[in-house]
Amino acid sequence: MPATESPVALDMSALQLGPGVPRGARNVLTRFIKGGARVPLFFGQTLIHSLRDLGYNNTTSAVCEHVDNAIQWGASEIRVYFHQTGKRGGYRIDVLVLDNGVGMPPHVLKTAIAFGGSMVYENRTGIGRYGMGMKAAALSMGPVMEVYSWQDPGMLYTMTLDVSDIGNSRADLIELLDPQITDMLPSEVAEILCNPMVSPKNPESQELFAYDHDTVMERLGASGTIVYIPSCDRLTARRAQTLAEHATKDMARIYRRQLEQGLALFINNRLIEPFDPMYWMSSARHTRVEGLVEKRSRLVKSTPVAIPSEEGGTTTYPVTVRLYALPIEEWSQLSTKVRKHDLHLYEDHTVSFMRNDREVAIGTTAELVGKRHSVHAWLRLQIDFTGHLDEAFGVAVNKQGVRPKTYVLSLIRQEIREALIEVRENINRHQAEQASLRSGSKASEAEQRATEADPLQGKRLPAPETEEERHIQEGNLRALAVGYKRQGETDEEAYERITHSRYIIDFKYDAYWPFYHTEFKYGKLILTINTAHAFFTKLYEPLSKMAHRAAVVDSTIEGEEDSPLDPGLAADCNEALIALQLLLFSLARTQAQMTLDDDDGEHRTWFENFRREWSATLDTQLAIR
Repeated sequence: MPATESPVALDMSALQLGPGVPRGARNVLTRFIKGGARVPLFFGQTLIHSLRDLGYNNTTSAVCEHVDNAIQWGASEIRVYFHQTGKRGGYRIDVLVLDNGVGMPPHVLKTAIAFGGSMVYENRTGIGRYGMGMKAAALSMGPVMEVYSWQDPGMLYTMTLDVSDIGNSRADLIELLDPQITDMLPSEVAEILCNPMVSPKNPESQELFAYDHDTVMERLGASGTIVYIPSCDRLTARRAQTLAEHATKDMARIYRRQLEQGLALFINNRLIEPFDPMYWMSSARHTRVEGLVEKRSRLVKSTPVAIPSEEGGTTTYPVTVRLYALPIEEWSQLSTKVRKHDLHLYEDHTVSFMRNDREVAIGTTAELVGKRHSVHAWLRLQIDFTGHLDEAFGVAVNKQGVRPKTYVLSLIRQEIREALIEVRENINRHQAEQASLRSGSKASEAEQRATEADPLQGKRLPAPETEEERHIQEGNLRALAVGYKRQGETDEEAYERITHSRYIIDFKYDAYWPFYHTEFKYGKLILTINTAHAFFTKLYEPLSKMAHRAAVVDSTIEGEEDSPLDPGLAADCNEALIALQLLLFSLARTQAQMTLDDDDGEHRTWFENFRREWSATLDTQLAIR
């Protein structure tokens, strides 16, 4: 500090505490600032209030911390309760988690209640690691946490963490009181364990833990733990039904491997079935969807990737990356309701990160699979890693999400790149073909118009003249119809359509073909459009979708909740599509006329070269953004 300046004196007027500061914290801070007192590293009176804002994404994420602890300590049965009482507008909701794990003796319970107190601190092989989750998660939901734990029947040790009591303490050092022993649960806790919840609404669908207060203690068994958060004031929903539904949906996915291995997880007395967003587990909920014939996805690639714990480091740990392709051919034929509400195909479940068999994140992860796109409904990527790579994957203390380092994403991307390209191409191929077959078993309007206009053309195309020629052609057309049968058509329907139409539109996926191909066969002019070419993906398909979309939802468009389209605009798009099809039909007809008498094949060669050059030029132009 320059000699000309004098130090600024700090007195009590420098305190700028807010109105919500706990009374005890104000007194302790005042005493420390006045000087003369030993200052602790942590101010318990304010720290405990700050931890209430640790930042869980939602109530389910907070409750998962308690489920994690139960699994860590050997529980085979875990029960989660969202207990609602009171009237609308003034509901009280209590959260309770019960498990039959090993329980805690009094000295361990006291340590576990302390922040940072953990029997598994820095152990990276299990779910827990820091000794923060139980307390921070509970206080993020409510200001009071009661814990009951036992290792002998009828001998429950209990401790309470109360934000208000701690905040009002004037002691410089806040110490935990010893656990108390009891042989009975409080009546409000017992009530939760032996009575139906308001949700699910049908009590008969609930499997109660016990049926009266007298049997609750017996049912608790030899060991276990109860975490009870009464009068929660910071939940992400105001009704127990919503909380239970969200928890059921997310926990069925997060703990799918534990559920598959036999864990009994109940939410409001209802047993949870595993949900596998990879659609690979044979015991998962989706396998029981009515009418589902193909019940599993296809494992395209499973590969180990050695990931350094830090960039440039030599110490690596194995990561398992699995790429799955969903059975789009079969499942795309299911109703929209089944795909969306029963299978949950269109939820953002493309990439799942599994840390020590527990899901910590799920979403798109554009660095691995690209920006969110309709193809993502039909592919899945699962990445398994251990806690040794927490820093590399950016796992937070509350196990909510990941932030993988760039080098981690790069190593995984290298391993899956070729397989992912193949899967995406297969999905694109199928979607393109399905989008092109919306005409059903009837000739498209362009096919009808071209057929009606054909007699008016100046030069006629050849047609059978004798009865024998017509009979032969009939047999040929039946064979042709089988090859050009559309999805959902019978052989007879395909034959009728082709018989009464001089012009036929077909679609083929071929990465090496020009964008169209023409053929005159058995008196029919066949136009084949290549769905692999940019002409189809950039022009034909978007125009086709717009033409088929009206003011009502079109459920045939994969994964889209279509917004209403102005009928006039839809009609204009339809006319534009027909004009585009007729343009190609006229080109095909002209080519057919010019090659009918082409004995030496000169014209055919010219048209073949013309199509390829035009196709390559168009593809290059469409690729420019």
